[in-house]
Amino acid sequence: MKFFDRFKKKKHEVKAEPKTKQAPVKTAKEIATEKGESYINIVSMDVDPADISNGAFELDWNDKFIADLVRHGYMMDPKDSDADIVDRWFTAVCRNVVLETWEQYEAMKTDPERDRFVKTRNIGDGRSEVS
Repeated sequence: MKFFDRFKKKKHEVKAEPKTKQAPVKTAKEIATEKGESYINIVSMDVDPADISNGAFELDWNDKFIADLVRHGYMMDPKDSDADIVDRWFTAVCRNVVLETWEQYEAMKTDPERDRFVKTRNIGDGRSEVS
């Protein structure tokens, strides 16, 4: 053994820790399905940049949601696909939102005391403050 060999650092072996298997993270859809609950989610929404009034939604659902829609009358034909049934439901939801908004608008137009409850103030630059 040479003199300097005594002072060389020993290489430490690094023991690899045993890999533990982590349970895969479940999605909200998987959790709802396991519980027997309906699941519907908006996955994405696209807007046409040339016409921002037009767009599309991508929806995700489970079988329980489809069964609930069928039970509530959204299947019109036994040949309807799941997408047809969900589209019929989503159209009804959108229609209800529009009708409710229209009813509120019409009610405000005919309410002579509406100005007592809703105050609008021009704050410039094309903006208004509503209180």
